[in-house]
Formats: sequence, structure tokens, C-alpha cells
Amino acid sequence: MTETGVRKATERVSRRASRGRTPSGKPNPIDVHVGSRVRLRRTLLGMSQEHLAEALGLTFQQVQKYERGANRVGASRLFDLSRVLDVPVDYFFEDMGDEVMAASPRHMVHATVDPPDIAEVLMAQRETLELVRAYYRIADPEVRKQVHELARALGPSAAD
Repeated sequence: MTETGVRKATERVSRRASRGRTPSGKPNPIDVHVGSRVRLRRTLLGMSQEHLAEALGLTFQQVQKYERGANRVGASRLFDLSRVLDVPVDYFFEDMGDEVMAASPRHMVHATVDPPDIAEVLMAQRETLELVRAYYRIADPEVRKQVHELARALGPSAAD
């Protein structure tokens, strides 16, 4: 590669990092976390990407990019998201681990992010979210308690 080619490649990486990406060009882990919180809340509300996009005046593709962390969420959009999803703005930053905060390109030299906790992975799965929503739609507290006991009986015990 020529000197000019190396310089242009370096400038591209630098520009990417200055747009909130990691030096490798991957999305900022904080943006990924915020996006996952948007997806979690939207799914818990039973809201489609299309409905959220319509409420925000966006396309559903833009919502997809926000949820993946591919596009950054600006302050005004974060405010709009908090209103539409009925959560405070700080909701989007809750449960963010120190390793994610440290992985922001502004603070990183070579970030290493530990794999997510298994409980976090399970809670983000559609099946889990649908099950939780269905459970809380059971109006009778006694029936809800019986469903809970049934689920505990069918699954392996903590000692297994």
C-alpha cells in the first residue's frame, strides 16, 4: 500500500472513531447497550418496530439500526424514545457494566468486553419477553401463582 493509501486508511479509522465507533470500526458498546434497552422496552410493551418508528417519525429500518447500535441515538431522539416508551432517559443506561463504559472509544486503548451474563442473554430473548408479558396479563393473582409454581416444577431445580 502506498503512503497515501495508508494515510487515507488511517484517516477513515480516525473518522470512524470520532463518529463514536471503536478503532476497528465496530459500533460503540454504549450505543449497542442503549439499543438493546430500546429493544427490550419496545418488546416488553408489545410494540412493533414499525409502530415505534411511526411514533418517532422514522422508518422501521432506522429503529433497527438504533436497536443494533449501528446508528447512534442523539439527545433529542433519546428524549423522544423515553416519551414514547414511557421510561426516564436514564433507563437506557441502566444495567450498563463498567466494562461497557470503559469500552467507549473515548476511553479505550484496546477494549475487551466480557461476554454478557447468561441471565442478560435470556432476558433479551423474544420467547422470554413474550412469556413475561403473558404471565403479567393473567389477572387472577392465584392463577399467576399457580403458573409460577408450575414453571418452577417443570424446570430443573437450583441444585441440578
